[in-house]
Amino acid sequence: MTSPYRPANTPAPHQHDAVCGHDHSHDHAGHDHAHDHKHGHDHNHHHDHDHTFGHAHGVTDQRRIAAAFVIIFAFMLVEVAGGIWSGSLALLADAGHMVSDAAALGFSWLALHYGKRPANAKLTFGYKRLEILAAFVNGCALFLVAAWILFEAIVRFAKPVPILSGTMLWVAVVGLAANIAAFYVLNGGNQENLNMRSAWLHVLGDILGSVAAIVAALVIRFTGWTPIDPLLSVLVALLILKSAWQIVKATTHILLEGTPPNLHLDDIKRDLEQHIEGVTDIHHIHAWAMTAEQLMVTLHAVAKPGADQASIVTHIQQRLASEFNVGHVTVQVETADCVDQFHQFESDKAQCH
Repeated sequence: MTSPYRPANTPAPHQHDAVCGHDHSHDHAGHDHAHDHKHGHDHNHHHDHDHTFGHAHGVTDQRRIAAAFVIIFAFMLVEVAGGIWSGSLALLADAGHMVSDAAALGFSWLALHYGKRPANAKLTFGYKRLEILAAFVNGCALFLVAAWILFEAIVRFAKPVPILSGTMLWVAVVGLAANIAAFYVLNGGNQENLNMRSAWLHVLGDILGSVAAIVAALVIRFTGWTPIDPLLSVLVALLILKSAWQIVKATTHILLEGTPPNLHLDDIKRDLEQHIEGVTDIHHIHAWAMTAEQLMVTLHAVAKPGADQASIVTHIQQRLASEFNVGHVTVQVETADCVDQFHQFESDKAQCH
C-alpha cells in the first residue's frame, strides 16, 4: 500500500548516517533538531520529507471556497436588508452567521493560497499550518455568532416586535437556495481538511438558519405567534455552538502538537517490533500532525548487532506509510544505551537511563 503523502514519483529523501551515543535535543514545537555530536560515534538519522501533500485537493478546495464565498456574500446583503425590513431575528441571525461565513471563507481561501508557498529556512515545513489557524479562527467566530444570537433572542422574548411574515418567508426561501448551492460546492471538497470542514460547517449552519427562518415565518403567518422567531433562533445558536466546539477542539489539539486521534503509540511500538527485522526495541515515539491529513512520527529504534541499519530505516518508513498512513518519518537507529532524556515516557525508562 502506497502512502497518500509520498507519491511514487517523489525523489528519494535525504538521509545521513547516525548511531545513538550523543547528546541531542528535539524541539517538537518547531521541529528543529539540534545535535551535539561526540567523537568516536557513528550516527544514523533518516528524515523523510514530502511537502507536496494534497496539492490537487488544495487547488480544488481553493476554487470551491472562492465560489462559495461569492454565493454567500451576494445573498448576505439581501438577507441583511430583508431581516431589517421584516423585523425577523431569525433572518438577522442567519444574516449575522453569513457575515461571519463570508469572512471565514475569505480567510480560508487566503490560508489555502498562502499554504502553497514553499518551505524556507525560517519555516522549514512551509505555510500549511495556516489552514489550521484559519479553521481555529473560524471556530472561534462561530462562538461569537452564537452568543450574539442568544443575546438577541433573550431581548426579543422580553420585548416582542412585529414581524412581516411574508417578506421574512420569501427572503428565507431564497436564502435556503443560496446556502444549498454553496453547501453543494463545498461538499465536493476534501472533508479531511479541517479548514475545508470548518467552511463546510459554517454553510451547514446557514442552511439550518434558513430552515428555521422559513418555519418561523410560516408559524407567524398562520398563527401570529411571534415568539417562535427567537425560539428557533436559539435552536440554531445551539447547533452552531456544537459545530464550533468540534472545530476548536480538533484544531487546538493539532496546534498543541497532540498525537493524532487515529494513531496510538503503543500500537506503533508493538507493530514495528513485531514486523521489522533486526530491531529489538522501539521507543521515544513522538507523533503529531501538520494538518489533519499530514501525519508525522519520530522514533528511536534499537538495532541488533550487525543488523543492516539502512534497511531498518527504510522498512520502518514503509511500514508506517502502509499501515498507519504516516507520510513524514524520522528514525534514529541506536546500537548503544539511549541517552536522550527529552520528554521521556514512563515506558521508556527501562530502556533509557
